[in-house]
Amino acid sequence: MKTLIIAEKPDMGRNIAAAIDPKAKNHRTYIEGEQYIITWAIGHLVGLAEPEAYDDKYKKWNINDLPIIPAQFKLVPNKKTKDQLKVIAELAKRSHLLVNSCDAGREGQHIFSLIQRHLKLRQPVKRLWISDLTPETIRKGFAELKDGAEYENLTKAARSRSEADWLIGMNGSRVFTTKHNELISVGRVQTPVLALIYDRQKQIEAFSSLKFYEVEAHFSQNEMTYKGMWQGDRLTDSGKAEALAAKVKGKPARIDSYEVKETKEYPFKLYDLTLLQREANGKYGFSAKKTLDTAQALYEKHKVISYPRTNSNYVTEQNIPEMHKTLSALQGTAYDELVRGANRNLVHKGNKFICNPARVEDHHAILPTYRKATGLSVDEQKLYDLIVRRFLAQFYPAAEYKVHTVLTEVEGERFKTTVKELLSLGWKVIYADQKKDSPKTSKAKEKDEDEDEEMEVNEPFSIQRDAEVNCTDALVKEKETQPPKHYTEGTLLKAMESAGKQIEDEELREAMKDSGLGTPATRAATIERLKKVGYLQMKGKRIEITQKGRTVIQLIRGAGIDLLTSPEMTGHWERRLTEISRGSASDEQFMVNVKKFATMIVDKVRLQSRADKNLFVNEASNKTSRTSSKPATASRSTRAKSSQSAEDANAALGIITNCPRPGCGGAIFMGRKGYGCSHYKEGCKFVIWKENYGRKLTDTQVKALIEKGKTAKLKLVLPNGSATEGRIVLNNTETGELTVEASTAT
Repeated sequence: MKTLIIAEKPDMGRNIAAAIDPKAKNHRTYIEGEQYIITWAIGHLVGLAEPEAYDDKYKKWNINDLPIIPAQFKLVPNKKTKDQLKVIAELAKRSHLLVNSCDAGREGQHIFSLIQRHLKLRQPVKRLWISDLTPETIRKGFAELKDGAEYENLTKAARSRSEADWLIGMNGSRVFTTKHNELISVGRVQTPVLALIYDRQKQIEAFSSLKFYEVEAHFSQNEMTYKGMWQGDRLTDSGKAEALAAKVKGKPARIDSYEVKETKEYPFKLYDLTLLQREANGKYGFSAKKTLDTAQALYEKHKVISYPRTNSNYVTEQNIPEMHKTLSALQGTAYDELVRGANRNLVHKGNKFICNPARVEDHHAILPTYRKATGLSVDEQKLYDLIVRRFLAQFYPAAEYKVHTVLTEVEGERFKTTVKELLSLGWKVIYADQKKDSPKTSKAKEKDEDEDEEMEVNEPFSIQRDAEVNCTDALVKEKETQPPKHYTEGTLLKAMESAGKQIEDEELREAMKDSGLGTPATRAATIERLKKVGYLQMKGKRIEITQKGRTVIQLIRGAGIDLLTSPEMTGHWERRLTEISRGSASDEQFMVNVKKFATMIVDKVRLQSRADKNLFVNEASNKTSRTSSKPATASRSTRAKSSQSAEDANAALGIITNCPRPGCGGAIFMGRKGYGCSHYKEGCKFVIWKENYGRKLTDTQVKALIEKGKTAKLKLVLPNGSATEGRIVLNNTETGELTVEASTAT
C-alpha cells in the first residue's frame, strides 16, 4: 500500500512529484513512484446538490415551496471532471494514507474535504501546509507533515461557509425571482457588495457642486521665494476673493510663525493579495481577477512568488533567512543595482514593521522566491516587478524630510506654507525610475485631491524669522467641491476588506480584516459574478451599477431585508467563520442562525408587491457602442437614457431614498402631501412635507436633505414673511423637522 497525495491542480501535483519523487512514472491523470501516488483535483470536483436532488417538486421554482432547508446537504460530482474523481477513488483503494496537498487555506481544505466525504475515504490524513512551490519548500513540508485532525476546525468553517452561501443564495434568488417574475441573483456576499456600489451612486447623484475660491499669495525674502494659501473660512464669493488678493498684493509682510520638524517615511508594508490587487488596478488597470490569476501563475507555474491568497502583510521569524536568501538570488538580475544598495541588517526578527508573527495566520505576506524569473509574460512581469520592488524596499532605510510650516501675515491676513524638504531618499530610490507610478499613502492622495498646500522640494529651504518679506503677487483660484468618486475595482476591494467602512486609519483597517466582505481569495470572483449577472458594468476603470442592479437593491430594502445588503453584518459573519476555524465558535449555532435568516428572507418577500417589468431593463450601452458608427453621439444618448431610466425606476417604485431615522430600515416614499417612511405602520414618524419655506420641494431636494443633511442654496421665505437666500437643513432625523441655514449677508 502506498501514500496517496491529492493536490488541488495538475501543476501543483507535478511540482510535488518533481520535488519528492523525480523518478516517478507519469500516467497522465496521476504520477506513481515506489512510495507515493500523486494525483490532483481540477478545482472543485464535488459540490452541493441542487434543490431538485432533495425533491422533484423543486425542479419548478414555486414561492410556496420556500424556504428550502435540507436536513443534511447532499454532494454531487462536477459533471465536467467526474472522470478525475473516479481516478482518485481507484487510487485510494491502493493507499493506506492520504496527504491533503490542496492549497493551504480554507478553500483548499474544503476541496479535499468534499472529495473525502463524497468518496467516503476512511484512511488517515496528513496535511501539507506550504507557502511556495520551490522544491526545497515542498521537501521541507513533507518532512514536517501535520496531522489532518489539526485542521478539523478549518474544515468546519469551510463547510459552514459553503452551506450558508447555498441557503442564502438559493432561497434568496428563488423567492425574489418567483415574486417579481424576473431572474434575480442574491447572495450572502455579492448583495452587500452591490449595495456598496448602489449607495455610492446615490451619493454621487444627490451631490450638488459648490463653487469656491482660494487665494494664493507669492512671497519673497532675499533670494528665497515661496507660496502660501489664505487661511480663513471657505470663500464662495468671487468678489470677496478678488478684493482679498488686491488687498495683499505688493504689500510688505512678516513671518508670524515658522516651525521645522524632521520626519521619516518608512517603506510600505509587504503585499497581501487585496493590496496587490488594488495597486495593480490603480497602476495597470488590472481587474481583481486578472491580478489573482496572474499571481497564481507566478506561484504555480513559475514558482517565483509565495502563496498569493494571503491576508497578511507580515512574515514570521522563519521567513527572515528566506528573505535574505532571495535578496542574494536577485543579484545579477535586472534588480542587481538595487540589491547592491540594500542593507541586510534592516530585515531582522526584531523589525516589527516586517516580522510580526501575531499578524500571520495561514500565510505570510507575498514574497518573491529565490528562483530566477524567466519566461514571464508582459503582465506577469509587471506584477512580479511590483512584488520584487516592495520586497527590496524593506532592505532600505526610511526616507527623511524636513517639514517647514510657515504662517505669513500681510495686511492682517494669514497665509500658510508647508514645504517638505527631501534630506534622504531612502527606500524611495526603489521607485526613482518610475516616480509618477510610485505608490502613495492615503494621506498623500488626500492632499492631491484637496488643497495643494504641501510642496515637496529637493533643494534646501530656509526662511529667516525676523527678516523682511514681500508679497509679490496674489492669485485667485476658482474651484468646485467634488462628488464622491465612483468605485474602481481597486477602491471597491478596499471597501470590501474593511466591511464597507471607509477607514483611512491603517491600523484600524488592519483590525477590521477579520470582518471584511468575503476573503482575499473570493473577492475577485464576487466582482466578476456581479458583472456576469448584469448588475455592474465597467466604464474604463470606473464601476457603474446598471438599472437592474439598482432595482435589486431597492426591492431588497423595500422588503425590509436590510441585513442582506449590510456589509457590516456580512463582515460579522465572515468573522464568525474565522472564529469557527480557530475553534472559538460553534459551526452548528452559526448554521442555526443562517437558516433563521433564510426563512426570514422568504417570509418578507412574500409580502411584497410585484415590481414593474421595465425596472429590470438595463441600458444597452455596450451594444450601442459596439454597433454605432457614431460612438460619441451614441454615448451621449446612452447617458441620457441611463439617467432617465434611473429616475423612472425610482418613480415607479415610489422610493426616494432610505429612511434616516436610526435603526428604522424603511424607505422614503412620496405621498400626496409629503415624503413619509414605509415603516409608518411600525411607528416611524419621519415625514418631510412637500411645501416648506415658500418652496415646493422636489424629489432631488428631498434626497439631498436626507442623504446630505441640506439642500443647495435656495431663495426662501421665512415664517415671518421675510425673503432670504439659504439652505434648508434636516434638523431632526427622528421626525423630519426642517430649519433654515441662512447665507451670510454680503
